[in-house]
Amino acid sequence: MKILVVGSGGREHAIAWHIAKSPKVQMVFVAPGNGGTPLDTKYLHGISNLPITDIKELAQFAIDEKIDYTVVGPEKPLSEGIVDLFRSKGLKIFGPTQKAAQLESSKDFAKAFMKRHKIPTADYATFHDAAAAHDYVNLKGAPIVIKADGLAAGKGVVVAMTLEEAHQAVEMMLSDNQLGQAGARVVIEEFLMGEEASFIVMVDGKNILALATSQDHKRLLDHDQGPNTGGMGAYSPAPIVTPEIHAKVLREIIKPTVQGMEKDGIPFTGFLYAGLMIDAQKNVKTLEFNCRMGDPETQPIMTRLKSDFVDTLIHAEQQTLNEVELEWDPRVALGVVMASYNYPNTPRTGDEIIGIPQETEHHVVFHAGTTLNNGKLVTNGGRVLCVVGLDGNVKGAQTRAYEAVSQIRFDGAQFRNDIGYRAIKK
Repeated sequence: MKILVVGSGGREHAIAWHIAKSPKVQMVFVAPGNGGTPLDTKYLHGISNLPITDIKELAQFAIDEKIDYTVVGPEKPLSEGIVDLFRSKGLKIFGPTQKAAQLESSKDFAKAFMKRHKIPTADYATFHDAAAAHDYVNLKGAPIVIKADGLAAGKGVVVAMTLEEAHQAVEMMLSDNQLGQAGARVVIEEFLMGEEASFIVMVDGKNILALATSQDHKRLLDHDQGPNTGGMGAYSPAPIVTPEIHAKVLREIIKPTVQGMEKDGIPFTGFLYAGLMIDAQKNVKTLEFNCRMGDPETQPIMTRLKSDFVDTLIHAEQQTLNEVELEWDPRVALGVVMASYNYPNTPRTGDEIIGIPQETEHHVVFHAGTTLNNGKLVTNGGRVLCVVGLDGNVKGAQTRAYEAVSQIRFDGAQFRNDIGYRAIKK
């Protein structure tokens, strides 16, 4: 089989890395890939970068190259309708249609959907007008959450702890237009207290297959300080998601979402990611939906998956995910993101990266913002690497990950030193 993975981040590297292990696979193409994907030669089957991002060109490549299956990593091509395009040409692809991807591409669509189908979430209101938004912030007070309606590459959510921060966020999005069309409409939500977790499933239109639980760390600095980022690290499994909470999330959030999409005439296929807030009383609310696997959650999840992922994708295509039982490595996997200088504001690129250790049974390094420049590996984005350690418990996995991190060098490297701290406390 020939498989195409669309995307360039650590999530896509991890997906391609796992697919390349399958004896069914002849070649994996990653479009556009990164500096690390073609260097991944541990497995028999090659991974090749494909420097294409235009979805029409990708569809033509899939036809010409006789690609057997395509997996979509990031949200942008989903929101552009890559799944609709590929299916119209008879190509097999895993992901939601453009309409179904609105669960992620429009915060307002997602909130209205949850309200309509009685899926637990924070109270909210939506605004186009800055003056009305400022009035609402004053009425509700702080802390409060300001979200850009559209896709903003992880920069569209401001958790404002003061009224001043909330008003600044409204100005930034609605008045100053700093997020462009993504911030032309904002969703303002109540602030929820508790602990976050990531709940990711695969959906074939009807059947749901839960993946391993995970938890990520959004803030840039230790002890959850500093600005929100796309994610500075993650681990799997997440102890906060007990068997009782797992069953509750499937019953109260995931199943009603899949059934609600079908009822609305927009059947959902692909990865469905529910960002959860779990309070002290074990009540669970939905913070957001993503229509893809999380990043950096995918990296630890994929390192723990022992089943052949290609088999799972085939079942998804045949709408038989109910027949799949995934096998997981019982160890904990913990990933530490190494980011570039001045991330998340204006990340510096072009810094040479050295010292990446070879993959072992205890650690794997996935590339994200990297590229090859005259044979040298250099930084090419905000989040550069995700270094995953595996061990029998969270503390052990953390130690393995940071041992590998300590060997890697590039100027301006930023990383947190406390990934997994909540689980270690437990």
